[in-house]
Amino acid sequence: MAKFRSLSTWGLALASSCAALNTALVITNAIVAPDGYPLNSIVVNGQYPGPVLTAQKGERFQINVMNQLEDASMNKTTSIHWHGIKQLLSNEMDGAAMVTQCPIASGQSFLYDFTPDQSGSFWYHSHLGLQYCEGLRGSLIIYDPEDPHLGLYDVDDESTIINLMDWYHMNANEVGVGPADATLINGRGRYNNGPLVPLSVISVMPGRRYRMRLTNMACRPNYLFSIDNHNFTVIEADGHNTVPVVVDSIRILAGQRYSFILEANQPVDNYWILADPNLKPGFTSTGGLNSAILSYVGAPPSDPPTRKWTLTTPLLETNLHALEDSAAPGLPQSGGADLSLNLVNTFDSIHTKYLINGVTYTSPPTPVLLQILSGQLNASELQPQGSVFALPANKVIELSIPGGQPDGPHPFHLHGHSFSVVRSAGSTTYNYNNPVRRDTTSNGFYGWDNVTIRFVTDNPGPWFLHCHIDWHLEQGMAVVFAADAQDTAKALNIPPSWNNLCPIYNALAPTDL
Repeated sequence: MAKFRSLSTWGLALASSCAALNTALVITNAIVAPDGYPLNSIVVNGQYPGPVLTAQKGERFQINVMNQLEDASMNKTTSIHWHGIKQLLSNEMDGAAMVTQCPIASGQSFLYDFTPDQSGSFWYHSHLGLQYCEGLRGSLIIYDPEDPHLGLYDVDDESTIINLMDWYHMNANEVGVGPADATLINGRGRYNNGPLVPLSVISVMPGRRYRMRLTNMACRPNYLFSIDNHNFTVIEADGHNTVPVVVDSIRILAGQRYSFILEANQPVDNYWILADPNLKPGFTSTGGLNSAILSYVGAPPSDPPTRKWTLTTPLLETNLHALEDSAAPGLPQSGGADLSLNLVNTFDSIHTKYLINGVTYTSPPTPVLLQILSGQLNASELQPQGSVFALPANKVIELSIPGGQPDGPHPFHLHGHSFSVVRSAGSTTYNYNNPVRRDTTSNGFYGWDNVTIRFVTDNPGPWFLHCHIDWHLEQGMAVVFAADAQDTAKALNIPPSWNNLCPIYNALAPTDL
């Protein structure tokens, strides 16, 4: 048997987690080789993936992002989004470039300062162009000392985080429509006919129960995730507690997160952790492709044996139910929202662009938030024209997003809010009583899909809704919801450093963007 070398559960040069308070994230270029193929990339504090940020529920985040990017073949500016953090009354800290801020210029820094009243599994990544595909991504975990699921697990720390990522052997702006060269699990992976680099190893003690926090940080594929001979008890979706449900596999789309309980109840041995990418025909784990290792303490340092582990109980979104405040907002019936919107997504094959309600999203020259603060309050005034929807304050909004577009399914992520999924992809049933609550969901693979979500406009400011396949966002699959534009200026406390971002950015030469 081949031997594996024990690694940290993280990938390259990873040390202990950063404190989430008064932390600096230094963004630089570096050559990394997570699958053995060296490539100029982007690292955070010298690490790929970036350091884990942790906090307790209710703690204040003060994160100074220092931009030291120099590689002109990529963007030299940057902007960091805190994926899943609602940014209640702090829209200016959301980090979506040209929606809520101008990018941070190379040689400059910006202090992200916010206090989330949330707990769960989140992550941070660049929200500028294709930059997070170049490596700018990392975990963000907020622990809740009063977690209602606390009695279900014994261990919940940095060692139980599992991140799935795609990795390409070229810069993101050169990548076409093909599959990734490698699947990385916690920053390590192998590619076909490549070197046998050490895989990530997650160590467990027999008899203990582990809260595993699974995140899909990929720019493109969704994954079918499983661990040989082990079932999972899912307890969280996208930062929201769920009624526990037992499964043997999880289909996880880009941007989504799940927590599940893994009981170390199998014979002491090593077991394959598998992440089957949907874009890779003829999935294989031969040679450690698309794989990591679950190793019981006491097992020999060797690759797991091949097992016949048949998957029979996949996670279905319709089987997930919110643990608290389970009812969807509005009346429990069709037409029970204050405002209903239908977002029809189409594809222009000639120009290879996506359109929502006939409009391709293009990044505006001035951030939408700055436009609103400057007095432009109506959708007809806001740029990009046709892609900004003005929403009234404190109303129940119902969105219908039909499926069936090319290169799907498309994971739609909403900033600033979570939503109740009253109709899931692959289902014709509407559930208003106890649907799952989350911030990223599939719009479905089939033409008859009509995924429907509801949320409340209780958070003023412009908020992105977009496909989390990053190339599709670049191709225009996005809109902006300007919630309560009339009261946004008085609801926010804009720091002077935010006001300085645009003058600095606008003075940059094209080669410095």
